[in-house]
Amino acid sequence: MIESLNSPHVGRVKALISSRGAKERSESGSFIAEGIQCIKEALASKSGPQLQTIYITNSALEKYADVINQASCEILSISDEVARAMSDTVTPQGLIAICRIPQPAFPVISSSVSKFIYLSEIQDPGNAGTIIRSADAFGFDAVLISPNSVDIYSPKVVRSTVGSLWHIPVFQGVTLKEIINWDCQFIALDASAELPISKVRADRSVVAIFGNEARGLNTAQEISDSKNSILPVKIPMPGNAESLNLSAAASIVMYQLANIPTS
Repeated sequence: MIESLNSPHVGRVKALISSRGAKERSESGSFIAEGIQCIKEALASKSGPQLQTIYITNSALEKYADVINQASCEILSISDEVARAMSDTVTPQGLIAICRIPQPAFPVISSSVSKFIYLSEIQDPGNAGTIIRSADAFGFDAVLISPNSVDIYSPKVVRSTVGSLWHIPVFQGVTLKEIINWDCQFIALDASAELPISKVRADRSVVAIFGNEARGLNTAQEISDSKNSILPVKIPMPGNAESLNLSAAASIVMYQLANIPTS
C-alpha cells in the first residue's frame, strides 16, 4: 500500500492536476480521472482514453471490486490520506486513474451527413465538459477545440463530461482555418440573426460554432479567404432573460440539429 505523501506516485498525480498541469499532461500524454463513472466508461470504451494506472483505497475496493476486477491495467492500493492528496475534489471517492490521452484520426467529411461542434477560445471548464456531454448525448461525431481554449483534460473538464469523454472524439488546437473549407454548413449563434435554429435544414454536414463566454465569436479574419460563410442563427427567447449560458445554448442547438428535418 502507498502510504507516504512523498511517494513518486503522489508527485506524479499532483503534477497532472496542478494549476500548471496542462504542460505536464501534454508532455506525458496522460491525464487524471477520478471516480467510478470514469473507470466504468474507460473499461467500456475501445477508442477513448485508456487506463494506465488505478489508485484505490481499501474502502473503495470493497465497494467497487466487481468493476475494478475487470481492469487489466496496473492497480495500486493507497491510504485515505494519500487519496486526499491525489484528489482534486472536496470529497474524494478513493478512486483515481491515470489515463492515456487518445490520438484519434482527424475527421474526414464523407457523403454521409455528419455533425460537429467547434468551440472557439472557451475558458470555463464546466461549459466545456457540459458541451462535450451534450454532444455525446445528441449523437455528434466530434468536438473540435480551438487554440487558447481550456484544456479538455484538466480535472474539472473531465469531471464535467461525466464519462462522455470516453464516447466522442475531441480534438484540441484546431484552428477554424483548418476546417472552414470543409463541405459543410457552418452556423453560429447571433442574437440579431433572423433565422431561428429550428429552420436549419440537414441537407449536408454541419459545424456549429460557439465563441468565448465573454467576447463571443470573431471569425472574420479566419474565413476571409474561404469558400464558405458562417450562417447566423438564433434561439428564439420569448421570456425576459437577456441571454443563455454557453453550455445551455449549445445544448439547445445540438438538440435541434439532431432533430432537424431533411427537407
